[in-house]
Amino acid sequence: MGRLTDVRIGVLMGGRSSEREISLKTGHAVHQALIRRGYDAVAIDVSDRLHQDLKEQGVGLAFLSLHGPGGEDGMVQGFLETVGIPYTGSGVRASAVGMHKVVTKTLLAAHDIPVPPGTVVRERDKAPLAKVLRETKLNLPIVVKPVSQGSTIGVTVVRRATQWKEALALAHQYDAEAMVEGYIPGHEAAVSILGTTAESPNVLPPIEIVAPEGFYDFAAKYQKGKTQYLCPAPFPLKVLKQIGELAGRTYEVLGCEGAARVDFRITPRGRPYVLEINTVPGMTETSLLPMAAAQVGIGYDNLVERILQSALDRAARFAQRNKSESA
Repeated sequence: MGRLTDVRIGVLMGGRSSEREISLKTGHAVHQALIRRGYDAVAIDVSDRLHQDLKEQGVGLAFLSLHGPGGEDGMVQGFLETVGIPYTGSGVRASAVGMHKVVTKTLLAAHDIPVPPGTVVRERDKAPLAKVLRETKLNLPIVVKPVSQGSTIGVTVVRRATQWKEALALAHQYDAEAMVEGYIPGHEAAVSILGTTAESPNVLPPIEIVAPEGFYDFAAKYQKGKTQYLCPAPFPLKVLKQIGELAGRTYEVLGCEGAARVDFRITPRGRPYVLEINTVPGMTETSLLPMAAAQVGIGYDNLVERILQSALDRAARFAQRNKSESA
């Protein structure tokens, strides 16, 4: 297979979010894969010099390896749209919606996609736990997390009332809004999706995540040996089919493109709930997207090329739009 493009590719990574270190790992792995495939690719650590860096390096396509606020929330996507550089993955709207967990849940619920019950507590509210539980009709344990954050940063499973204030303060360190959800006992799972303009989204085999103490936190995600990953997930066929369909619907409802990953909790009786969607999934050696792709014979370098295709699809749209505007 020949190269998909001769245009110089800028792999955008790092940035200023709390997920910077993971983004750097993802970006360097992607950059090396592109080099191995013979592409003209350059690694760019995103800063306030991004515009100059892209111009100086002669970048014609951007491969987004940014995680968290500032990179996964539509901001850099909007900037790249403005300067006319096609990029991988979802567009501005889908990225912004996918990053904001409350907006995601609201949209999914409107399309009858099951999400955990919950509410939002703003930093200024100083809401007592008893009031929140009464108004939401939830019982402990509950999950408290920042509304716009990834990699399970700032998340607490509150099992005792004495944990409430600390959990809320932690979430508010990362966002002025904290989401409070009912804790869904059972299994954790992730379903990755690859999409192109020419084909229907390809739903990859689900992965069950068996984390220590039942909580897939930051350490469980990124420290080798901390967590078991069962792929394909050993769920009943009915559950496998259901979460695959729900992941595909979530991807389409939000208007995603390229690669994405939908995270689930599944009750012991097999009822799934969508927790969130990641529109720039990790591509480190412990990441779930490459693991799922490998199950269907898509190696890492091939996977990187398939994600690159989403930038080429966008480049074609940019060209068509420019042609229409100049007509």
